Amino acid sequence: MSSGLKVAIAGPTGAVGHALLQVMAERKFPVRELVLMASSHSAGSTVTFEGESLTVHEVTAELFQGVDVAFFATGADISSRWIPVAVAAGAVAIDKSSFYRMDPAVPLVVPEVNARDLEEHHGIIASPNCSTIQLVVAVAPLIRRAGARRLVVASYQSVSGTGQKAMSELETQTRDVLAGKTPVAELYPRPIAFNLFPHIDDFDLEGNTGEEIKIVRETRKILGLPTLPITATCVRVPVFISHAEAVWLETEEELGPAEAQAILSRAEGVQLWEGNGYPTPLDAAGKDPVMVGRVRRDPTVPNGLVLWVVADNLRKGAATNAVQIAETLFGVGT
Repeated sequence: MSSGLKVAIAGPTGAVGHALLQVMAERKFPVRELVLMASSHSAGSTVTFEGESLTVHEVTAELFQGVDVAFFATGADISSRWIPVAVAAGAVAIDKSSFYRMDPAVPLVVPEVNARDLEEHHGIIASPNCSTIQLVVAVAPLIRRAGARRLVVASYQSVSGTGQKAMSELETQTRDVLAGKTPVAELYPRPIAFNLFPHIDDFDLEGNTGEEIKIVRETRKILGLPTLPITATCVRVPVFISHAEAVWLETEEELGPAEAQAILSRAEGVQLWEGNGYPTPLDAAGKDPVMVGRVRRDPTVPNGLVLWVVADNLRKGAATNAVQIAETLFGVGT
């Protein structure tokens, strides 16, 4: 780590933090110095980056001095408190939490879709929700060609979206069920092992969950289509890693499945499964492309298409997208 950027990571011990370290190493992100910081609960622990054991420090203002880019793989409470401190110290902050996403002064960026929005940043860039990222990577090339009238999404989201504890809970509950025991739900409202439920985040007064609201609002902002009709139903499923989505897109202009597949086969960040082929969460886990399959016509509406979209929510849905933002900003990387 003798040349490159001074990088800070807030939250390196969580699922996204681990993925961020792995992605940075794989993509050879140019790190001169790496500063790891977290709450007092995780301070003192160690993580490994490129064969070197590094200590995690309790976050302080002094730690941001001289930092070029600060990744926040934290919750909104930490981001809201410490990102202004990081920016005041001269760092560019890339935030994975939800805190800044809908701030009109903060660009919400998926580099394959709206990298130009980075030109308007003032020290803070928000990375979207994992389910939003894979959705816009898949539909943006089609919308650029034929416009959009309506977008409908049903997501099937893995427990890693909640974090390491949720992954452990799924494993424990699965073992309990197979042993004939009654599974106990702690993080989720229901047992997740051998089960699923349409409940991710809290419900609003109209019965929409926070995750569904995020998909609608974030997708509109990223695509630059503030009035696009979008509806979503988000489902938690007993899968460790990778989210899947069934997507119904109604375009303004005629766009048949053959042309749609041709567009997707050339689209940046997309891996197309042709014909009746389809990706699964296991296919996407540990990989960066947004995988798209089962591209077919929706006969119930004019100009309707149906897509099946799968991506690793810890990588492209979080860590990889953040690293790609930094690569674009600083003109480095793959």
